[in-house]
Amino acid sequence: MSYKEVDPKSIKTPELHGLLLGAIAPRPIAFASTIDKEGKVNLSPFSFFNVFGANPPILIFSPARRGRDNTTKHSFENVKEVAEVVINIANYPMVEQMSLASTEYEKGVNEFVKAGFKEAKSTKVKPPRVAESPVAFECKVNQIIETGEEGGAGNLVICEVIHIHVDEEILDENGKIDPFKLDPIGRLGGNWYSRSKNALFEVEKPLQKLGIGVDALPDKIRNSSILTGNDLGKLGNIEKIPNEEELKGLKIPDSYIENKNDLNELHRLAHQLLEKNKLMEAWKVLL
Repeated sequence: MSYKEVDPKSIKTPELHGLLLGAIAPRPIAFASTIDKEGKVNLSPFSFFNVFGANPPILIFSPARRGRDNTTKHSFENVKEVAEVVINIANYPMVEQMSLASTEYEKGVNEFVKAGFKEAKSTKVKPPRVAESPVAFECKVNQIIETGEEGGAGNLVICEVIHIHVDEEILDENGKIDPFKLDPIGRLGGNWYSRSKNALFEVEKPLQKLGIGVDALPDKIRNSSILTGNDLGKLGNIEKIPNEEELKGLKIPDSYIENKNDLNELHRLAHQLLEKNKLMEAWKVLL
């Protein structure tokens, strides 16, 4: 691979901003509703956002300073006046309205009204929540950290969740949030968004077992020019290399018989099986 080398201090802020947002993606979106000291409501989306703890439950979003004129956003001004916020989770059915709410209306303009959302009374905080949102986190603002004074600088709003609203329609039979029903969206660079529902896949977490690791794979597998890094990761996330007895009875494609003496063809076949999450069948082909 050939890399373009970039010193952040050598390029202009808008270019750096685009590089960061293009590469660090997709980002979850905090659809934040706030209120000023006069009781005027603001609603705006922020993709500088994530969860940072569960005990206590901490969410952080950053209404950064505008790069073009170094002004601050109404949401940021509001949380300094009234240290409360509702972080609503945006999903695909509301993405166009959410985008409309990002319009830089004058202070005091209610984006709930402009974007066509319904206000729902919160339980423990003053700002209303978005009635259409599948999940809403009522938060108190514990701390604000300003990372700089120039345009583009972040303002970390550290929020503690004190009440949660979850639409029961997005829960599965076990009471867990179903990602397909939630249908969340993510932010990329420019005008681009992602929709999780159409591109979900699972990767088994190595928490309950100790995988042997890629370094423990046989040389002919580890040094393959066919198997990908993802393939090797799946093969290494197993507690021990399976033996012949454990693999007996597994059905594998007929092409295995035709190509069992061709290492590259076997690796191609194993790759196909691993893409279908047929791990043990892939091991049978490789061994």
